Amino acid sequence: MGFPGTWMTESESMVYRVVPKCACSTIGQIMFYSDHGEFFEGDIHDAQAGLHKWALDHSKDPITQRIQAHDTYAFTCVRNPYTRILSSFFDKICGIQRNGKRYRGNLVPLLIQKYGIEVGGDDGKQDFDQIKSFRRFLLFARDTIRWRRPMDPDIHWSAMSGHISTFIVNGGRYDNIFWTESFNDGMSDVLKHVETK
Repeated sequence: MGFPGTWMTESESMVYRVVPKCACSTIGQIMFYSDHGEFFEGDIHDAQAGLHKWALDHSKDPITQRIQAHDTYAFTCVRNPYTRILSSFFDKICGIQRNGKRYRGNLVPLLIQKYGIEVGGDDGKQDFDQIKSFRRFLLFARDTIRWRRPMDPDIHWSAMSGHISTFIVNGGRYDNIFWTESFNDGMSDVLKHVETK
């Protein structure tokens, strides 16, 4: 299985297990900056170079070697589950994605039809009852988690433990797990333990 969702600096100074909706874009940009002295232009999830990612074939061997040797500082970040799923709702369900479209194509129309969720119209800018829609989204999220219907839970609201544990199951070990809610303290603690360019 390897180490899905794992990013590592090109200098191999730190390894990070991505947990969606837990400051992963910010962490990726900090990692990129620590090697290159500048931030990645655009969304760090789109970067194909400048950062080792498990999804890139040329990155698999260096990531595996560093994790199995336990000689590179490894960390991840978690978040209060309520604020995480709230963030997922506003970003992934109500928001327009960076490609200018809705998240996962037919997902939002399905939620509108089957769960009565409103998302602020086609552009996401119209007023709607956010509390009512969020409650209905929670029912949908529960159905995906408990019964895997009408789909498997999405990575943005599946349990954080599921993301985090794949790293350990396959031989990894964390040096640090910190909270998004105390991000500055957590990330500065990581940076204190690594040598950056």
